[in-house]
Amino acid sequence: MARIFDVIEYRNEMVDEIVHRFPDDTGIGDYRIGSQLIVRDGQSAVFFRNGQALDTFGPGMHTLVTANVPKLIDFIGKAFNDRTPFPAEVYFVSLKEFANKKWGTPQPIIVRNPGMGLGVALLQGFGTYSYQVSDPQLFVTNIVGKQAIFRTTEIEERVRTVLLSKLQDLLGETGAKKSVLELIGLTEELGAGVRAKAQDDFAALGLTLKTFYIGNLKPSDKSAQELRDMGMLDMNVYTQLQAADAMRDAANNQSGGAGLTAGIGAGMGIGNLMGQALQGGMQQPQQQQQQAPAAGAAAAGIPEVMTPSEAAGILRVSEEDVIAAITAGDLKAKKLGNAYRISKSALDEFLKS
Repeated sequence: MARIFDVIEYRNEMVDEIVHRFPDDTGIGDYRIGSQLIVRDGQSAVFFRNGQALDTFGPGMHTLVTANVPKLIDFIGKAFNDRTPFPAEVYFVSLKEFANKKWGTPQPIIVRNPGMGLGVALLQGFGTYSYQVSDPQLFVTNIVGKQAIFRTTEIEERVRTVLLSKLQDLLGETGAKKSVLELIGLTEELGAGVRAKAQDDFAALGLTLKTFYIGNLKPSDKSAQELRDMGMLDMNVYTQLQAADAMRDAANNQSGGAGLTAGIGAGMGIGNLMGQALQGGMQQPQQQQQQAPAAGAAAAGIPEVMTPSEAAGILRVSEEDVIAAITAGDLKAKKLGNAYRISKSALDEFLKS
């Protein structure tokens, strides 16, 4: 036997619920004309029948009559009296702001960083955001469907995808004009930009993005292997970055020279190689062969014997880093009195190790 309701109300605070259907056990209730609808503060109630919205009610107490639900006339007809029950679905929608939701970058975002290190930077960040239902009828129709209970966890992965897409797009646009260090200092401006870019996407869901904050934005510490697994490197660049990783590990030893990897990485032109890869892939082997004579000519300019200062200039690192590598035994050198002399062959061997 059908249940007939004279009072329609959902008293739950809806802490993590966005939508709750009444009644939630049967899905469709029979409501009398003249029934009392009680909508609490921070709620909206949407009546549906056969997938079509009958009406939407805001906070307060409402008496259901054909005057305030005019579409009921089409379903009930004039042959029925004023107390005739009508079947419908009522969705209570929370209108509160769902705040302090977390977002983060599962993978680094690539931005150009010309003239420094690899020529690109991989940025990772995290922060918070908040949102609110702005169009209850649209949200229920397009997102919730016939679900009895719809929680925040069911929409937030989709929301975070939108936010990260807008952040990546904005970093790409801003990175063309700003350095990575400048980007890291523009978290408030970037947050405002993401809010502006995402509003149309949220509106299409029946939502409003209230806040988007970047708590931290910093360079990633991904290794060469992780970069290759992400599909960012071809074998040539990967091999050179592996060598840079090995140098970094050696520099982290107590007897090693700190900071040596970054300088050598830049000096060996890895940044240029990375830039080429990002602009459409590495050049064809034939083009690389054409460039080989020029590289050989540059190598021929290295003196057969050099001071630590001259070696530092070739490697584009500090003289202290070169002395540290010599002291650690990584770079072979001849000590004459208080001075070191380094042969071209020793430098070549160091770079191959």
